[in-house]
Amino acid sequence: MDVASLPVLAFLFLILSSLCQCNDQLTQAKPLSPGSMLISEGGVFALGFFSPANFSKNLYIGIWHHNVPKRTLVWVANRDNPITTPSGRLAITNNLELLLALMTHLAGTSPAASILAQTFRSSFGMGLCLAAIVNDLTVSGSIYQSNATYVLYQSITNTGDKFYYSYTASDGSPYTRVLLDYTGKMRLLIWNNITSLWTVVSEPPSGCDLYASCGPFGYCDHTGLAPTCQCLDGFEPVDNLNFSRGCRRKEALKCGQENYFLTLPGMKIADKFVHIRNRSFDQCEAECSRNCSCLAYAYAYLSNAGTMGDTSRCLVWTGVLIDMGKATIASENLYLRLGGSPVKNKSNLAKILLLTIACLLLIATTALLRIYKYRGKRQQKEIQKRRMLEYLRSTDEDGDRNIEFPLISFQDIVSATDNFSESNMLGKGGFGKVYKGVLQCAKEVAIKRLGKGSRQGTEEFRNEVILVAKLQHRNLVKLLGCCIHEDEKLLVYEYLSNKSLDYFLFDSERKPMLQWPTRHKIIQGVARGILYLHQDSRLTIIHRDLKASNILLDKEMVPKISDFGMARIFCSNQHQANTNRVVGTYGYMSPEYAMEGAFSVKSDTYSFGVVLLEVVSGLKISSPHLIMDFPNLILYAWNLWKDGKTENLVDSSVKENCPLDEVSRFIHIGLLCVQDSPDCRPLMSAVVSMLENKTIQLPIPTQPMYFARRDVEPGRNGNNRALSSNDMGFTELEGR
Repeated sequence: MDVASLPVLAFLFLILSSLCQCNDQLTQAKPLSPGSMLISEGGVFALGFFSPANFSKNLYIGIWHHNVPKRTLVWVANRDNPITTPSGRLAITNNLELLLALMTHLAGTSPAASILAQTFRSSFGMGLCLAAIVNDLTVSGSIYQSNATYVLYQSITNTGDKFYYSYTASDGSPYTRVLLDYTGKMRLLIWNNITSLWTVVSEPPSGCDLYASCGPFGYCDHTGLAPTCQCLDGFEPVDNLNFSRGCRRKEALKCGQENYFLTLPGMKIADKFVHIRNRSFDQCEAECSRNCSCLAYAYAYLSNAGTMGDTSRCLVWTGVLIDMGKATIASENLYLRLGGSPVKNKSNLAKILLLTIACLLLIATTALLRIYKYRGKRQQKEIQKRRMLEYLRSTDEDGDRNIEFPLISFQDIVSATDNFSESNMLGKGGFGKVYKGVLQCAKEVAIKRLGKGSRQGTEEFRNEVILVAKLQHRNLVKLLGCCIHEDEKLLVYEYLSNKSLDYFLFDSERKPMLQWPTRHKIIQGVARGILYLHQDSRLTIIHRDLKASNILLDKEMVPKISDFGMARIFCSNQHQANTNRVVGTYGYMSPEYAMEGAFSVKSDTYSFGVVLLEVVSGLKISSPHLIMDFPNLILYAWNLWKDGKTENLVDSSVKENCPLDEVSRFIHIGLLCVQDSPDCRPLMSAVVSMLENKTIQLPIPTQPMYFARRDVEPGRNGNNRALSSNDMGFTELEGR
């Protein structure tokens, strides 16, 4: 019988003998069949039939842990010969005959041999550990692992060419097993009753700790946060993506030419060395130096003499160096052979070091210059911001100083608009974009963000900010504050949900929402707002850009005049001014302002007259097409009034439900406002009286003159004229 089969036979003997000591025994009268099992004396193990999976019909005889919820096998009798029918059973007629029969079936015949099997009882309740006792073997043992509940012993047997490891658990220890998984890793596991899981106690190292995982001339570096593969000095990776291929020399060794040994401290020495006995350090170095095939050496003094009486150890390597490490517990110096001379390499190292220092200095200088430039820009922007605030608070045309106005932080505006999200944009124009926002106090606002190329410059921004501290009227939009941040200039208004007048007035589907009572209220509200600017406020203010798109509507359709960026403040004794910079919208500007740059309160009266005629007719003043064969709305309205056919001017969507006499009176007032001569136009105080008092006799309007667009080209008479068409308002509007 083969000696290798004896442990298996002894194992079967131990199994049957242990099971027979239990109350539930395998006897002649009580065979074991599928569905039944034998429990060991301690109730720890079970012997019986099992199938590896529910869908498998094959049966096996095995032993498993009885008290572990998930079946954990420790031995299988017929692993390669499953029972394919459910009628199989395990029975005996004579214990000795069965044992011999099983031995014969499993082990076969072989030369005789002797073996002593002993059972080491533990918490398993039966013996599963076998030890072969043979003469002239070296056996050593120690405590492998322990805690408050168990001690695990490890014993090592050296046969001369092989090592055998065995583990024994102390009494009362939890279940322990050794598992060789499909990856080839052997793990030691202990059962945890608390988690009901097998806990790994010991397993092979992973990563670069595995044997030769860093390849030839590579080593596992433990000095970092995690072990990584590195190349020895003078070597470089063969493949950066696959370090297991190892490293190659940067400079090849040439026998007979100059080379030197580089000291690598703190190294775990490589495998596959040659041990040279009875050598001093100098002799060890000389042994390697005179041999061209020697690639490295290591030397160590021993505190105790070895078996051969050596007090030192000289190791040399003539092949590739594998399985090295750095900063391990048992580390020593490794002397590596490199090509060239140390002086040459030091010179090259010095050059590299100088080049590195120069690059670092260049990077540092560049970084400092950028930081200095960035700080300079920030300081410049802060200076500009302070100057802007000082300019805003400087003396205005009314002589007031230190005007107070609310400042809102840029961070609050960014948060309110969701970082100026496109979904929050209400509209855009030549000045920039308008966004809807919600401040931290849950107040809805409209935020006008002036573009960097906006036609509304610093002067216009200042005008609008200053006016917020001076103007308070029901028919003027309320400016809640402003923000100056670097290149950004922002204005924060109250939010008006019904958008602007032109949004309803010039849309065929929405204009029916503006019935005559609403239009009547809008006309009177706009007139009162302009009157407040001209007369009832502390200042005399000329708006200069009154048009349908600058008249906003709240939820009650109350009109509010907006956009005071082009406004001018007159002193108390001032009635007219001239400018070389004409700003406004073509069609709404009075002739004297468009042609000569002269403006006064009568300029706003003209713009109001145009808005009034638009509200009544639902037509745009600057339509690209002729209006009933007339070049503009004003000439068309005057001819209808002259012929007594003013009802033909009324918007068809309100014509049937409006008092024609009142509408005719409003058209008459509008024609008085758009007369060519400013001296013929009424003041806004007279306009409000005529609108509200039907008994006032209206004068006869003069026939308007038509001046073509070419008459207001930029540059005429040396004027710089900034004109805009009606179509340069918001392209898409929501409430603001």
